[in-house]
Amino acid sequence: MAKIYAVGVGPGDPELLTRKAERILRQVDVICAPTGAADAASYALAIVEPFLDRARQEVLIQTFPMSKDAAELRPFWEAAAAEVAGRVRAGRDVAFVTIGDPLLYSTFLYLWQIFRESYPDIAIELVPGITSIGAAAAAAGIPLGIAAERIAILPATYAADELRRTLQEFDTVVLMKVSRVFDQVYGVLKELGLEKNGVFVRRVGSGEEEVVRDLASLVGQKLDYLSLLIVRKALHGC
Repeated sequence: MAKIYAVGVGPGDPELLTRKAERILRQVDVICAPTGAADAASYALAIVEPFLDRARQEVLIQTFPMSKDAAELRPFWEAAAAEVAGRVRAGRDVAFVTIGDPLLYSTFLYLWQIFRESYPDIAIELVPGITSIGAAAAAAGIPLGIAAERIAILPATYAADELRRTLQEFDTVVLMKVSRVFDQVYGVLKELGLEKNGVFVRRVGSGEEEVVRDLASLVGQKLDYLSLLIVRKALHGC
């Protein structure tokens, strides 16, 4: 029976796909790719394009608006799940591609919930991918954790007091989705004396990759959505 593959395609460099991910992408019948707007390109699709055979494979673009309102998004998730389920039940294997890893802040997690609720008979295989976190740490030359050090990963949209507490309690903190709240985050870092202990990385693994260590230079700037900030208390020896 056909199945769904949730394929993590890495942060941006096609060479960072796993061999398993590439094999699955080449063999499935349908490639399903998410985008944030109907007229926007899919970043995940751009990563895997070199491995596709468009003469044989269907490429299905699905729109998931950038909203925090679950009730507003639910109809989009349900419609997307129905599209995929219909193809699987017709005997076609589907690969849903997602940047990074499918189990870390990915679009697929919302669909997975719908599939488990409404289509429990459909098999789903999760294919892990290299995360932007690991790739960004490599690009910046910063270890994420050594020995007994503690690591935290959280969306930068957390309230300032929660962010402050996390920065105080952990040795390394990775802040995802930092672009819209960078100035507030920088303010907290400066308050804690950590403004020189962070590295900002945008579009890691792509031709537009940028690593910025002078965080003050980013204050007041319009930053890329595909960016993160790594804050590490012990920068010496890195």
